[in-house]
Amino acid sequence: MARRKREYSREIDADPRFHDRLSAKFINCMMVEGKKSKSEAIFYSAIKELEAKTGKNGADAFHEAVEACKPKVEVRSRRVGGATYQVPVEVRPIRQQALSIRWLIINARKRGERSMEERLLNELLDALNERGGAFKKKEDVHRMAEANRAFAHYRW
Repeated sequence: MARRKREYSREIDADPRFHDRLSAKFINCMMVEGKKSKSEAIFYSAIKELEAKTGKNGADAFHEAVEACKPKVEVRSRRVGGATYQVPVEVRPIRQQALSIRWLIINARKRGERSMEERLLNELLDALNERGGAFKKKEDVHRMAEANRAFAHYRW
């Protein structure tokens, strides 16, 4: 049982261009060494290109890409009687969003294109088309949970 007060998450302000909390969170997560203006410039230019390539509103396409990478279930280690089991559990919505954002950024950074704008753009396009590193990570997590479905009765 927790002995401290419950920790509450801080609400972040919406970003200035789209007035959207998700894009503000994405910009903050993408930021390196406190360079927020650089992170914003990369994000907004990638969204502008995404809008040109898909023909949809850029913010809506971004939301669809993040939504496509959200995992519904994941596995958690649970120790029972000296053995450790990988128990599938449902993912809370806040964690779904955090994982999706993290996977998109990590896989964009791993790509081989020249600039981060191109990398992010192509990762978002791949997520929209249900392929790419972030979507593959989601599929792997789901596959792992499906394989360990037999241990679901150990859920807590």
